[in-house]
Amino acid sequence: MEKAINEQVTIEQATDLILEHTRIITDTEEIPLLQASGRFLAKDMAASFDNPPFDRSPIDGYACRASDVTSASRNTPARLKVIREIDAGQYSAEEIKEGQAVRIMTGAAIPPGCDCCIRQEDTDYGEDEVCIFRPEKAWGNYCFRGEDFKTGDILLQKGSRLSFVEAGILAGMGQTSVPVYRLPRAAVFTTGDEVVLPGQPLPPGKIYNSNQTLLASRLLDFGVQLVHVSSIPDQPPAMAEALHKAAGDVDVIITTGAVSVGKKDIMHEALSLAQAERVFWRVLVKPGMPTLFSTYKGIPILSLSGNPFGVAVITELLARPLFQKMKQDDTLRLKHVQGTMADPFGKASGGRRFVRAFWDGSDFHLPSGLHSNGILASMAGCNCLIDIPAGSPALQPGDRAEAVLL
Repeated sequence: MEKAINEQVTIEQATDLILEHTRIITDTEEIPLLQASGRFLAKDMAASFDNPPFDRSPIDGYACRASDVTSASRNTPARLKVIREIDAGQYSAEEIKEGQAVRIMTGAAIPPGCDCCIRQEDTDYGEDEVCIFRPEKAWGNYCFRGEDFKTGDILLQKGSRLSFVEAGILAGMGQTSVPVYRLPRAAVFTTGDEVVLPGQPLPPGKIYNSNQTLLASRLLDFGVQLVHVSSIPDQPPAMAEALHKAAGDVDVIITTGAVSVGKKDIMHEALSLAQAERVFWRVLVKPGMPTLFSTYKGIPILSLSGNPFGVAVITELLARPLFQKMKQDDTLRLKHVQGTMADPFGKASGGRRFVRAFWDGSDFHLPSGLHSNGILASMAGCNCLIDIPAGSPALQPGDRAEAVLL
């Protein structure tokens, strides 16, 4: 017996139902370090050596014994014999004795016997013999072996998100590759015999398929690997076959269009043919009310309406939390902000509504142009969706409002 489907759920209820059917990705892979930005570590990373691996100089100058320069001054300089020069990348195991010094450069290994370094500005820059004009305490201007990290130190923990800083740390550990959790794999299927792909001639009665690019591009923003991106004919068997073929390759399937009750709204029949389990249909929100969520062979299927702005809204409100859980990526967590309306929104909202806007840190500015569900152009430059509760009157300048940041 088929399970009862949840109908007319709130955004919050829809999110909970989606997350109940979303699994966390635990599969891992090893990738080159230069490709790791934005990925998540799959294991703790421990240092296998001390860094720096030797005592080193933090300055250009001279390495010597502090006891040899105790009384050094401008009038009575300490005079030391310079026995060699050590540049960065060079190493000498010869011990420096009393009365001796080495010319040393920043980052160079300090030889045995030395316990301080003198800034070259406090010397006469001597090459065979150097005059030192001020004392230095023992271990002054001295970087110790392992000062950055020591063998066995856990430098990065499992689950850490990798940025340029973590990449630099890993490179400093000698890593050329890194174990990470693999990316979610997704299929994007758009429907509609009335749409054609960009780049093709536009016959009378047709429109370009903006939803496919809009949705696929946003999933790339979320850090998702796109495995299938296709336009499917308005035929239930064709969509059922597409779902069947994709299920073995992906972690989630997202479709747009054909979810309402019209003659060409084929998703309901397609899901039945595929023997998918429908979880909910219709969300109490505008735009995007006729959203349908199902599972097939354990794969979540989120089916959005065909209206471009509805696709944009539901992708943020429902697809984004799905991938946040799948990746365990807190950067995808929805962020809510508050502000003041700078412009009016002239419609009363009988039901909950999301409106495109630009938030400047304090005020919400509405774009010029139409705000209807089929219009996308007026969303250019917007960075948030104002969340208008059900039963709200028209919004006026000065009214307080809350929004979800894009």
